[in-house]
Amino acid sequence: MRYRLPVSLLIIGCLLGPLASAEPFSIEHLVRLDRVGAPNVSPDGDRVVYTLRKTDMAANKGRSDLWVSAIDGKSTQQLTSHEANDSDPTWSADGKHVYFLSSRNDSSQVWRIKPGGGKATQVTDLPIDVGTYRLTAKGDRLVVSLEVFPDCDDLDCTASRNKALEESPTTGAIYDQLFMRHWDHWLSDKRSRLFALPLKGGVASGKEPLLLSGAIDADVPSRVWGGNEEYAISADGSRVYFTARIRDRDEPSSTNFDLYSAPMNGDGPTINLTESNPAWDTQPVLSPDGNSLAYLSMERAGFEADRFRVMLRNLETGKTRELAADWDHSPSSIVFSHDGKSLYANAQDVGNKTLWQIDVTTGSTQKLVDHGNVSAIDTSANGLVFAKDDLKNPSELFVLAGDGSAARQLTHFSVPQMRGVEVGDYEQFSFTGAKGETVYGYVVKPVGLQKDKQYPIAFLIHGGPQGSFGNHFHYRWNPQTYAGEGFAAVFIDFHGSTGYGQDFTDSISGDWGGNPLVDLQLGLKAALEKYDFLNGEKVCALGASYGGYMINWIAGNWPERFDCLVNHDGVFDSRSMYYTTEELWFPEWEHGGPYYANPQAYEKHNPVNFVDRWKTPMMVIHGELDYRVPVTQGIAAFTALQRRGIASRFLYFPDENHWVLKPENSIQWHNEVNRWLHGYLN
Repeated sequence: MRYRLPVSLLIIGCLLGPLASAEPFSIEHLVRLDRVGAPNVSPDGDRVVYTLRKTDMAANKGRSDLWVSAIDGKSTQQLTSHEANDSDPTWSADGKHVYFLSSRNDSSQVWRIKPGGGKATQVTDLPIDVGTYRLTAKGDRLVVSLEVFPDCDDLDCTASRNKALEESPTTGAIYDQLFMRHWDHWLSDKRSRLFALPLKGGVASGKEPLLLSGAIDADVPSRVWGGNEEYAISADGSRVYFTARIRDRDEPSSTNFDLYSAPMNGDGPTINLTESNPAWDTQPVLSPDGNSLAYLSMERAGFEADRFRVMLRNLETGKTRELAADWDHSPSSIVFSHDGKSLYANAQDVGNKTLWQIDVTTGSTQKLVDHGNVSAIDTSANGLVFAKDDLKNPSELFVLAGDGSAARQLTHFSVPQMRGVEVGDYEQFSFTGAKGETVYGYVVKPVGLQKDKQYPIAFLIHGGPQGSFGNHFHYRWNPQTYAGEGFAAVFIDFHGSTGYGQDFTDSISGDWGGNPLVDLQLGLKAALEKYDFLNGEKVCALGASYGGYMINWIAGNWPERFDCLVNHDGVFDSRSMYYTTEELWFPEWEHGGPYYANPQAYEKHNPVNFVDRWKTPMMVIHGELDYRVPVTQGIAAFTALQRRGIASRFLYFPDENHWVLKPENSIQWHNEVNRWLHGYLN
């Protein structure tokens, strides 16, 4: 048994200096790491505000506060310290205050605080929770998103109906169309809508906020993960631009988000700016001069993993053009440079998520950061500030000045937490995969790697399926937790993965169990040939979501290869999956229509059809609140294993969704999975 120092001793060691001998990285370290949020740079470019999430193990949840750092790195200060969550910081136009969302007083409202610290003051005091917000450039108005009943004339009506529902002795809900539930929420008749509030002295005034997005029947931001990146306010404060998908009977099978423009004073029509595009338009961003609107746009309706193109619209003429049409990348986000001459974007790129500059005039592109995972960006006159992590290092903030110098690390919150903790080195490798094409993968070496010794393998399979297990310090599926257990982690970006061009991503649709399986087979073979420390006789495969599907597929189509399998939230039966999932556009695109219209496509790579070949021990894990891949898929897989007499175990979480988010549950997940792996690999 590996001996681990108590956390209290680790903390003392961090304060006094490095421990005499390093301790392997573990799930206990992972769940306790501080997490740095997205940067927001002050108007003068001298400071950046961000959130820092700490894990409250006693409360079994994360809690975030606001911090401010000088761009030159000379000072860092904690702004808020409250038992509630403080999040989403934004600078006032004059830089004299930081606005933020807080759940203080048991209600999510907008607050503000001076950047030098002091007592926070409440900005909004509405009878229902504020979901998101944005400030106008002049600082005279606030736009907020609120969940309201569409037939209510004021917020008090919604608040009263909320209370009546909570106190009602009946619990039945009526639905007349699909999208009854989404990811982990049962949905209601309420809509998330945008409202405007005047600010006087920095505090909201007026009896009732003005409804802005009520002209269309849609949720703004979109449910359930949309944020304020889905709307923007014009430079003069006269209009709000937002993305929305109409809430009708087609919503479960539609990816058609359009961009709308609505007057801030409520006087005038709401205009659909992208009506001609039946696919996804999102993330409106205004140029500094207010004359142009940049946004991300897909071309193919019904396909959520299409390439996001970068579009630029002249707000005066309405003329729209695509920037960098030949740039075969799909940005996650975009932001204008301080002078408006460029856009900055982060995009998955051959196993990394890199940072790019796009010239607004010519559309030419330049890669600025080519390593690791760039997750958030903001700009200023003093340079770019961005969040970045990689397979060995948790996310921190970096500054990239405009003088051509290398990026400089601004925050170092993980340094004391990682002192005395050893992680595994990693390498990217490539091989000839399916169709004779180059495919990439990574190996993370076990902690304490010794020469002339071989190590068992944790073979990780990513979800999506249009996703990637790349150069990223993940807070759930982190390869370092396996390296710390004495395993080598190997993972392959098979055909269908993102970051290798859109054709590569497209190739998995209709071929879930075909070339991706070939890539996994050839990738494991290539890794074993390249790295002498890998023990090919001791290998377990693990995956979640599509990765869990692939575990079920491997059980019947590569049954002799692995010592054990771990299937988290995986699809077991494509037929029942279609009829019980919620986002119908996804299976209908991947398998060429509804099940009843094209059953042969669903059955071609359906794991349930190969249960008679199953023989590998499998651990199945599922959460009750997973409505993307319902829990019955996991129960069905476990039933098949048990009835066939195959060694198996079922780990069930009644309070988790498609992911395991609670710290104690995450520790339990890893401990049970590691126990399963050690039982077959040691």
